[in-house]
Amino acid sequence: MRSLVVRGLSKLLKSAQDQACMSCGADDGTVVAAHRNEGKGMGYKNPDWQVAYLCHLCHHALDNGKDLTREERRALWNAAYVKTVDSWFRRGLLKINTQ
Repeated sequence: MRSLVVRGLSKLLKSAQDQACMSCGADDGTVVAAHRNEGKGMGYKNPDWQVAYLCHLCHHALDNGKDLTREERRALWNAAYVKTVDSWFRRGLLKINTQ
């Protein structure tokens, strides 16, 4: 099995600009690359490849909202993450190196 080589992560973070929210579909200019919250601790941020494109409202609901349970927040982020990764491949930001 080959080792994973990760390069150009800043491109993944910047790629959220001008994209629609992968949770609610908002295309309002507020979409950012929202890091995964699960599995982090004090002074630790998850890697930059664990991001989902979220608008301000969805990002706030995920990080600060009291209206969603922990399970609902995780489901929201996980669903948005799958759509985000799909968009990376479709837009050519991620490619499989077969050599």
